[in-house]
Amino acid sequence: MTECITALEYEGGVTAIDSGMVRPQMAACYLLETDTAVAIIETGNNASADRILNVLEMRGRRREEVSHVIVTHVHLDHAGGAGKLMQQLPNARFIVHPRGARHMTDPSRLEASARAVYGDEQFDAMYGSLVPVSEDRVQVMEDGDHLDVGSRRLQFMDSPGHARHHFCIWDEQTSGWFTGDTFGISYRELDTVNGPFIFPTSTPVQFDPPALIASVRRMMKKKPASMYLTHFGRVQDTQRLSAEMTEGVQKFAELGEQYADSESRQEDISTAMMNWLMERARDHGAQLSDESLREVFNGDVILNTQGIEFWLDHGR
Repeated sequence: MTECITALEYEGGVTAIDSGMVRPQMAACYLLETDTAVAIIETGNNASADRILNVLEMRGRRREEVSHVIVTHVHLDHAGGAGKLMQQLPNARFIVHPRGARHMTDPSRLEASARAVYGDEQFDAMYGSLVPVSEDRVQVMEDGDHLDVGSRRLQFMDSPGHARHHFCIWDEQTSGWFTGDTFGISYRELDTVNGPFIFPTSTPVQFDPPALIASVRRMMKKKPASMYLTHFGRVQDTQRLSAEMTEGVQKFAELGEQYADSESRQEDISTAMMNWLMERARDHGAQLSDESLREVFNGDVILNTQGIEFWLDHGR
């Protein structure tokens, strides 16, 4: 049976591909097309590689046309399938943050860290075995560096706050940022007449609230028309969303401080976060049932709570 793959086509040669991870439209990979070359931004997990290649073919592009595979950072929902994908793209260079390169050429420590977060059973189901990227195909991008994909120029911005090995990619042609996790999460099932709903992601282990707010503000200096989120797809109305992102990061820090000394810290933070997200979603006009809303938020609440706790113990 042919797999049905959600792919959202935006103007300017940008296509968001549902990576197939966890649930529909949870994580996106992007095709960025020009007349002579194609870039892939974010790789999802190993199973996502075939989905990306299928959409590439459906769009009439050859694997040899892919000049670059880019990951915003090396968390596995963004980069877990990089090694497998690169094996299928003979001319592609692999583009990664300087702090993330060694984890892509030798993913053993990355895998061990992720197994500690998810547990072996969940890790194996979600990611399988990580495939290294050949060192001679890796190219790092420092803050301010440029890269040409055919006639299209991309600029890279170091964007700590979610992770220290994170950059965002500015696409001048669409006046848009490929944001990874720096600009948070906006699931399409939470869209209402009031527009997209957004909240931060503080997944372990490098959540840094002041740095994250600074990264968002620096991105906004470009006056972007669009943000291409990994979770999930393009959002616009960037001024409102940037303000809500900043408020959300501040809220996460406040929750950490509020329950820092609680004997049931993890439970207290996660409960307060879920209640805050539910209230905001209702104020935004979300029509999903309470059960469905909790299901949408639950995985992120668990990981965000871990990120806040790590920040309390190591980062403040």
